[in-house]
Amino acid sequence: MYDDTCRFLAEHFSADFASWLLGKPVTMTELKPSELSLDPIRADALILLESDESVLHIEFQTLPKKNVPFRVLDYRVRMYRKDPTKPMRQVVIYLKQTSSELVYQTSFTMERTRHEFDVIRLWEQPASLFLQYPGLIPFAVLGQSLDAEETLRQAAQRMDQISDPATQANLMAASGILAGLKLENEVIYRILRRDIMQESSVYRSIWREAEEEKTRAIAINLLRRGVAIDIIAPSTGLSIEEVQQLQQQLNESPQN
Repeated sequence: MYDDTCRFLAEHFSADFASWLLGKPVTMTELKPSELSLDPIRADALILLESDESVLHIEFQTLPKKNVPFRVLDYRVRMYRKDPTKPMRQVVIYLKQTSSELVYQTSFTMERTRHEFDVIRLWEQPASLFLQYPGLIPFAVLGQSLDAEETLRQAAQRMDQISDPATQANLMAASGILAGLKLENEVIYRILRRDIMQESSVYRSIWREAEEEKTRAIAINLLRRGVAIDIIAPSTGLSIEEVQQLQQQLNESPQN
């Protein structure tokens, strides 16, 4: 849910992310991970943005994972294979404060290979920075401030100044979702208008994806128990083809 929200923001407010991470408001378009290789690659927390001059690779992480440095190297090599002349800025952004040493890891090292990347820990960034750009407002509550609740209130005031209703609703929904990493729902809904949040496309999209993920999880559990595909499909609302794809993924999983 948090990864999907961050990806939505980066896709729809790429110029704001470029201003923050590249230092200039470059217009960027999304680069599909599939364009970097014929092989499927996992991209849950990934966004690739490309301009005429460079590529911006952002990895959003709620909590640290040991394989992140290798993933960063993997994408850099894939991009080099596609276009060896285009520079690539790679940034791993950690959303939730943690004491894990992994969030300070800024390189991947293997024998004679060393690849470096940038890391941003949101809780060390001043909350005021994110209030300067519409697309970054939802991150403000996760930034460094004396009072997260007051920061969310400032973010709400900033969003109230946005004239486009759809943009305002999407930013409010994204702010509410990300604020859940730091504040209780009761506090969030007291500050942000829940009705506007629920009308936003980002809220509906993430809610729909969450429901679909729950359905897929149920189907996978049934497959593991040996339940027949023609029984699982009507029971979950998935098509026969979708259940067959889940079965194939299950068979190819290293755990199996």
